[in-house]
Amino acid sequence: MTAQSFEYKVRDADGKFREGKVKAASAEAVADRLRSLGYVPLQISKAGQGLQTEIKLPGSKRVPPKELAIATRQLATMVQSGLPLLRCLAILSDQVEHPELARVLGEVRAGVEAGHSLSSSLQGEPRTFPPLMINMVRAGELGGFLDTALAQVAETLEAEVRLRAKVKSAMTYPVVVLVMAALMCIGMLLFIVPVFEKMFTDLGGVLPLPTRILVFLSDAMVFILPALAIGTFVCVVWWRRNGHERRVREVVDPLKLKMPVFGDLAAKIALARFSRNLGTLLGAGVPILQALDIVGDTSGSTVIAHATEDVRRSVAGGQSIAGPLGRHEIFPSMVVQMIASGEESGAVDVMLGRIATFYDEEVEATTEALTSLIEPLLIAGLGLVVGGMIVALYMPIFSVFDLIQ
Repeated sequence: MTAQSFEYKVRDADGKFREGKVKAASAEAVADRLRSLGYVPLQISKAGQGLQTEIKLPGSKRVPPKELAIATRQLATMVQSGLPLLRCLAILSDQVEHPELARVLGEVRAGVEAGHSLSSSLQGEPRTFPPLMINMVRAGELGGFLDTALAQVAETLEAEVRLRAKVKSAMTYPVVVLVMAALMCIGMLLFIVPVFEKMFTDLGGVLPLPTRILVFLSDAMVFILPALAIGTFVCVVWWRRNGHERRVREVVDPLKLKMPVFGDLAAKIALARFSRNLGTLLGAGVPILQALDIVGDTSGSTVIAHATEDVRRSVAGGQSIAGPLGRHEIFPSMVVQMIASGEESGAVDVMLGRIATFYDEEVEATTEALTSLIEPLLIAGLGLVVGGMIVALYMPIFSVFDLIQ
């Protein structure tokens, strides 16, 4: 029987819910495999059904974070079950559906077969595996706790995926409404305003100022629309090529934090990512100077990166972690005090984990509040724009009877 792809949701021995994908001959085979790994199957269904079908762009070489998180969780589970590493990599490369991830896992497996360590093999694919994962795996190999290190990496990646999903969920509605409003306005300017313009011209007379502005915009759309499309395309291409460069982020990242509404959300996301990554690395036994280097590169914000560099210099000189953080506005006093308390008690990683959890909850609350705030503002804005255009179109009609007489 041909193997099919199934999505599953399970509960592990600790009572936590997990999800993933696997290839098997039937749903019963999936359930048997999950039970053999110590999971309690909750839901098993064929992958790619209905609205869950994933849209894949041809030629894409980027592995989505969710796919990497699922694969890491599956690898950690298999290693914890006592399967040989090569066997785990072989199973994983066969069952993942993303073609680029399957190719990369095949390369990693080949590297391990050639006698290289798992971390060295992962390091050969820097576009897929983040530095956090590579260094965590290396620490697990050196300390003899690779299974635990992989599980910690999986939890960190899953938390990052959940964080991104919350932000995307909050931004979906505003983006959809803005796009619909733009298309509606363009449609009115291209197809409706010219009809009214011809009618007004046949009647004669002077048009009101709002109507003249609307007619001017309608005539100019022949030039504005192509220029807007070309400009948008150029900006998107330029951003994809240069958006991750340090010189660009040095300008953009501070501006993100100063935005009136979204700046607070961006700061909380950056703090959650910084705390989670640093706490995970320190908890896995990665040397603190090396951990700070990694966190600075993976923080996603140059503001956090500058603060991390300041902390690294302080630690290298025998000073504390919390001291330099207090000199940077992005770190609230609560974060600084909690880290200082962790240093005094020798549990910095635990405190960082609590900070990450706190800011994860803050991000969720902030996104919900933003959604509640943005919805009425967007509706009001859309009503003003469309209503204003309609009023401008109908203003000359009030004088139609005078023109006819």
